[in-house]
Amino acid sequence: QVQLVESGGGLVQAGGSLRLSCAASRNIFSFNSMGWYRQAPGKQRELVATITGGGTTNYADSVKGRFTISRDNAKNTVYLQMNSLKPEDTAVYYCKANRVGLGYWGQGTQVTVSS
Repeated sequence: QVQLVESGGGLVQAGGSLRLSCAASRNIFSFNSMGWYRQAPGKQRELVATITGGGTTNYADSVKGRFTISRDNAKNTVYLQMNSLKPEDTAVYYCKANRVGLGYWGQGTQVTVSS
């Protein structure tokens, strides 16, 4: 079991930047990977980015080149740096900790990008 607390969301104009943080209640190195997902109103939750314990990253095509996922194992924290934000990035962003056959979600943080 792990508790994940996201922060850093807010309202930003198109072209702006935000950095999301996901603080875990236990050592994130114990998980196979950590990820960020998002869910816009009326849409399914979708993968944004993941990072493995070894540092391998994976991004959705829609955010490649604009978003960067990183992790600080000493702080048990995962980050999502979001640059060049677009109105279509507006969503609730969720952090997830992945283990084989198990996944733990945070409560989410709202990101709103105005045009």
